[in-house]
Amino acid sequence: MAKTPLIEIKNLHAEIEGQPILRGLNLTINEGEIHALMGPNGSGKSTLSNVIMGHPAYEVTEGQILFKGEDITEAEADQRAKAGIFLAFQYPTSIPGVSMGNFLLASVKAIRGAENVKPLPFRKELMSTMEELGINRDFARRYVNDGFSGGEKKRCEILQMALLKPTLALLDETDSGLDIDALKVVADGVNKQMTERPEMAALVITHYQRLLDHIKPHFVHVLVSGRIVRSGGPEVALELEEKGYDELLKAHGIALEPANV
Repeated sequence: MAKTPLIEIKNLHAEIEGQPILRGLNLTINEGEIHALMGPNGSGKSTLSNVIMGHPAYEVTEGQILFKGEDITEAEADQRAKAGIFLAFQYPTSIPGVSMGNFLLASVKAIRGAENVKPLPFRKELMSTMEELGINRDFARRYVNDGFSGGEKKRCEILQMALLKPTLALLDETDSGLDIDALKVVADGVNKQMTERPEMAALVITHYQRLLDHIKPHFVHVLVSGRIVRSGGPEVALELEEKGYDELLKAHGIALEPANV
């Protein structure tokens, strides 16, 4: 009997403020797989990650999202997080007045259950994970993303992912604004999680091949105008790096639609 996909997206249509963004998107990801999602600006990449995570600003107008065989199309974001979905934001939010340590403790309690998380063992786990990711211990006392550089913000997203131990990680342009050293640290953190937890899968949203040089995808999908127009192996990303999107758009008779999503 075939194994149930980790996540299965069927004919997904979604909009924000009445503007259609996703137009019949289909995608299946199994445990242990890394999928890369690429596409021009405005194609709907970030919208897809937000819709999977259950962002309330987006409305699903048609289609279905199945996670571990369960329909989560109407589930709240916190229910999806508890089920094992994690979103690393393209633009992480600052929370002045809330320390990273307290924020991460509250996050882990929400996912694992407060009765299963004790302060001292958690602190040891936090310090150990920070060391592995090359994050200074002082960060635990700093306010969440307040005054952080782009690289520091993204490292802290990966730190949160490592502590929450999701089954599906959505990485929304995690490479945005990173220099080569920070990119490698972030990628190493993702790869370590994937190696240690074979049940985990990742959807990596990116514009550039450079991230995929470090996080090796099994499959690459190209999203244009709210639907996937091409899927294949790592060679797809290499072709896009060389040729861009013009040839692909012409082949499918698709006119690029400008949008800020």
